[in-house]
Amino acid sequence: MKGGVMAEKIDLGKKVLSENDRLAGEIREKLSAHRIAALNFVSSPGSGKTSLLERTLAALKDELRIGLIAGDVQTENDANRLIKAGGRMVRPLVTGGSCHLDARMVSRVLPEMDIEQLDLLIIENVGNLVCPSSYDLGEDMKVVLISTTEGDDKPLKYPGMFRRSSIMVINKIDLLGTSDFDMAQVKANALSINANLKIFELSCRTGEGLDAWLDWLKQLVGEKRGE
Repeated sequence: MKGGVMAEKIDLGKKVLSENDRLAGEIREKLSAHRIAALNFVSSPGSGKTSLLERTLAALKDELRIGLIAGDVQTENDANRLIKAGGRMVRPLVTGGSCHLDARMVSRVLPEMDIEQLDLLIIENVGNLVCPSSYDLGEDMKVVLISTTEGDDKPLKYPGMFRRSSIMVINKIDLLGTSDFDMAQVKANALSINANLKIFELSCRTGEGLDAWLDWLKQLVGEKRGE
């Protein structure tokens, strides 16, 4: 009996992820047909996802047509911040308690956006380094963001997220030296999980390191357009 229940749970999980992957594939196909680059932003709470997106919008709103889906558990606070920062196409996605976004949620919101007017779609996921790692949202790549106010062992504690991400952003470098956070160690830990991670070091507060991040985004959009 116990073994039967366990098999049932496994089958249900596989079914959920299989349906998610089907919907994610449809989203990816739609975005690719319009040559739209898509990023799935993931982090633990308080790392600075929304702050980085605010700085990104302020710098690129006149160069790139950026659409944002702002995921949150209960509020639309992040979406409101991004609109205030200059976001012209921002849609809130409140999960009502779920610890991650999934492709079904994104597919409900996407029709509200005029994707023919987009160069880049950014999906701000719920603050969590566990659940979001398993769910494809139709993005080109995941961007995992951590900060120097967290432990430098974060990649070792949440290997699934770092293994599935293509970019790691280390935020709050202006606070280096105020804790035991070791920059060399966090990079070594992350690269031991995923040797192909591209790493950016920056501060949303001071602006240090932001130019390299912004240049990379513009390059990504250009490559998607075939330029």
